[in-house]
Amino acid sequence: MIGSLISSRAARLRLAAPALALAAAAALSGCARKAAEAPAEPPKVAVFVPGLVSGSPIYEQLVAGAEKAVAEIPGASLKVVEAGFNQAEWQDKLSALAASGEFDLIVSSNPSIPELCKKAAADFPKARFFVADAWLPGAAGVHTVLYNQYEQGYLVGYLAGLVTTSSLPGANPALKAGLVVAQRYPTLDLLIEPGFAKGLSEAAPGAVLESRTVGNWFDANKAAELASSLMDSGADVILPIAGGAGQGVVSAAKARGRYAVWFDGDGYGVAPGTVLGCAVLRQDRLVYEKVKALLSKGGESLYGKAEVVGAKEGYVDFDESGEAYKALPAAMRDSFSAVLARLRSGATAFPVSGL
Repeated sequence: MIGSLISSRAARLRLAAPALALAAAAALSGCARKAAEAPAEPPKVAVFVPGLVSGSPIYEQLVAGAEKAVAEIPGASLKVVEAGFNQAEWQDKLSALAASGEFDLIVSSNPSIPELCKKAAADFPKARFFVADAWLPGAAGVHTVLYNQYEQGYLVGYLAGLVTTSSLPGANPALKAGLVVAQRYPTLDLLIEPGFAKGLSEAAPGAVLESRTVGNWFDANKAAELASSLMDSGADVILPIAGGAGQGVVSAAKARGRYAVWFDGDGYGVAPGTVLGCAVLRQDRLVYEKVKALLSKGGESLYGKAEVVGAKEGYVDFDESGEAYKALPAAMRDSFSAVLARLRSGATAFPVSGL
């Protein structure tokens, strides 16, 4: 009797087994389908600023572009990290962001940052980085875009040449322009300064370019002293590439009745009538476009690649809206506008393949 009951129960289990297996498979399939259909977590983006945002046009645009991109992605969030001016701390602070695992993308801008990102990416392979105003091909997890700043330097150099040969108040017969820089770095040495010198010599054959180095990006007093020394030697127009220290250059030029040309953003309001022209980078536009692209489907294919963009693509340009520029003599503006138009159209080109 007992044997019969056991045999009967075993038979029922054998008959039920296929049904149970089908039910289990259906349940697993449903779970997998739900997992596949579950929406991805909204992305988190960090902006790593190697310095301070305020007073630096390039970093202000960096943050603005990232903010715009994140605002268009439902649920996405943004954190801005100001790393300060102590470069010895940048690697640790950047690596800490990567180590947190919190961010889908870390965005920055500075020619020295890609190597730091490369190291952080090697230590934390899941981290992803985008660096504007920089060049580093072949680095896993890192995408960089370099501006053709030879063109940018060329534009302000050409305008400086027109100024130094003009009869504007404060212009003198010395045919000399000045350059005050925070520090020497490859983009400056290989692109910006040679471009400035090229534009200057085309507009003012025989003109001399003289440079001074501050040593940091914030000492406006020292920058003012260096600008004064350039003006003492005959410079009537100066380009500062010095971050916050550039304010000192403009203040000194204003006090002496001389002129400045500006880089990266709108500097007309810094000293109306002293800053005569601004060569700009459309960094806000580039960062906006790249953040959207990197966070979208297919964005992973951009990592490891480096690109160069310039005036023809619309990322290097000149701001013609300033009152000081519009007050320049018509003949001077006509000459400059012709040069600008050729650069925008690609008729004049200074190809850059990297650094």
